[in-house]
Amino acid sequence: MATASVIADFTLPAHLEAGEPPEARGLRRDDVRLLVSRVGVDSLAHARFSDLPRWLSAGDVLVVNTSATLNAAVIVEGDRGTPLELHLSTQLPGGFWIVELRERSAAASIPYHHARAGMTLALPAGGNATLLAPYPFVHTMESPSRLWTAALQTSRPLTAYLDRYGFPIRYGYVGREWPLAMYQTIFATEPGSAEMPSAGRPFTPELVTTLVSRGIEIAPLVLHTGVASLEDHEPPYEEFYRVTRPTADRVNNARRAGHRIIAVGTTVVRALETVTDEHGLSSPGEGWTRLIVTRDRPIRSVDGLITGFHEPRATHLSLLEAVAQAVIRKRSHQRPGRSASSHLSKAYTAARDAGYLWHEFGDSHLILS
Repeated sequence: MATASVIADFTLPAHLEAGEPPEARGLRRDDVRLLVSRVGVDSLAHARFSDLPRWLSAGDVLVVNTSATLNAAVIVEGDRGTPLELHLSTQLPGGFWIVELRERSAAASIPYHHARAGMTLALPAGGNATLLAPYPFVHTMESPSRLWTAALQTSRPLTAYLDRYGFPIRYGYVGREWPLAMYQTIFATEPGSAEMPSAGRPFTPELVTTLVSRGIEIAPLVLHTGVASLEDHEPPYEEFYRVTRPTADRVNNARRAGHRIIAVGTTVVRALETVTDEHGLSSPGEGWTRLIVTRDRPIRSVDGLITGFHEPRATHLSLLEAVAQAVIRKRSHQRPGRSASSHLSKAYTAARDAGYLWHEFGDSHLILS
């Protein structure tokens, strides 16, 4: 069983929660700050995201998530006419969805704790959603749950319906609504994510052009993210992914040539680890992954990671430690001790002391050897 991350127990001051996109602060997307963790030599550097090419080399492969963010929140009515907010999290086989029901509040929304199996919600334009069972189904149909398996009926295809009646999922630290364009990365091509794969947000066309001109490759995959901001710090649930043959080949060829595979986001790590065997060979694949990456499971697929800064007790912190351990292992050819955890703890302390911003509109963290 996975153990808790040693960097999980810290306090995040409210002023370090990014409450608006960098554009609203007068910055370009690639002008957010970048903390560079050189884990193998235990060093930190402070930069801007536009400086990213300085730490990459010709032949390195950046693997990006091309999932596009949905307007995944919809105003619904409960069985007594109560206005509520329905968050669509993950589409399941058979057209069912994992959903979360929330109460509207002055800040954004908060979990609604009075949902029950069989509850039918009225959606705009004659649609409806029926809660079928708690998710995950562990105890009984009467068990309280924050997430539910649901059946949806809408008056038009779901993506078009959400474009018309939905809006982006927003949490209390974001003080106002922002249009969906603020929640899309430049790599987004296939709608399906409840929340933005935010590690890719700071990339701009100009930055991508610079990277490619220097021989750095970009390989796409898809992982449709569910509600990643799990306020009770639950482990991630299954999510749909697709890794194509060209991407698997590009990753394998780069690895054989001694180049680095850098994941742009924890979603990319989850997808690649799902299709990579114990020998480090990645294969094409598609389906729903239940894999939970922790520091107790050796990383096989990547040599570095671009990510944001994660909340205290978030399960992603253990994934960061797993990546850092893999970096040290490949550099030293031996099993790492606690240096990976110690380095990341130092990095998070430095980020807080230097005023780096957290969450999807915040700053970035590059983890390398």
